[in-house]
Amino acid sequence: METHLQGINLSTGDLTATLLPAYEEEHEGAGEHHLPIPSYWPLIASVSIFVTFIGLLIIDQTPVLALLGALGTLIGIVGWGLEDPQAHAHAEAYPGFGVGTAEGEVSPLAEAVREQAQEIVDRLVVRGDLAWSAHPVNVEVEQEGVVLALYGKVELEAQKQAIEEEIRKLPHVIDVRNFIIAEDAILNEANRRIAKLQEAGKLEGATDLRVLVENYVLHLYGEVPTRQMKYLLEDELIQIPGVRVVVNHIGLNEDIPGELGRTKGKVGKG
Repeated sequence: METHLQGINLSTGDLTATLLPAYEEEHEGAGEHHLPIPSYWPLIASVSIFVTFIGLLIIDQTPVLALLGALGTLIGIVGWGLEDPQAHAHAEAYPGFGVGTAEGEVSPLAEAVREQAQEIVDRLVVRGDLAWSAHPVNVEVEQEGVVLALYGKVELEAQKQAIEEEIRKLPHVIDVRNFIIAEDAILNEANRRIAKLQEAGKLEGATDLRVLVENYVLHLYGEVPTRQMKYLLEDELIQIPGVRVVVNHIGLNEDIPGELGRTKGKVGKG
């Protein structure tokens, strides 16, 4: 059966062709004709050549002066040659790119890239079938240049990775920091920790242990012989990254309305 992610065209070819059309049109041709990039290297090289010339004239008295001048000349020439000749053109073509703005603001180019990334997220995080459901996932500019950060929640780790991969294909994106929480990853980690406790012999007598994850809340079900074991499980599962609250239904009749169980959050016991 085709999954929702398979049914969506994830290619960013069209996005690449249309990314920042207004911004690039506004600055079209900028940087094509510009003065040489401002640099101190030619001045350093010129002064060093002059010092070398003077040193050669009085080499009998101060041979070191000629050597220092020649070394300075070499450094100036190499430094000028290694300097990025496109830096000035890039600054003209994209004014504000990578340039500091007022606190809390980003450059126009970075914001345009963020908006394109948010469009990808909104397209992928939708309720299209039983495999996916809608949750808020937000894109923020982590660093000019452009480094983006992803925050929010999805059901599957595969969806989390697919979002990151598509955003990385956008022009100008140099890195993506993915802080999205995937519920199946939380579920898998919870089951792994329970299995580890069982292997260590700490859950003897426990039966029908199972977990449910929903909106950063982990629900714990089953039967255990002691209260200590019940709270051992609770303390272990609250430490899972992405889990904000554990609702402990162990020992309760889950079919009775109102039997919500004991809750524990990251900041303490409920």
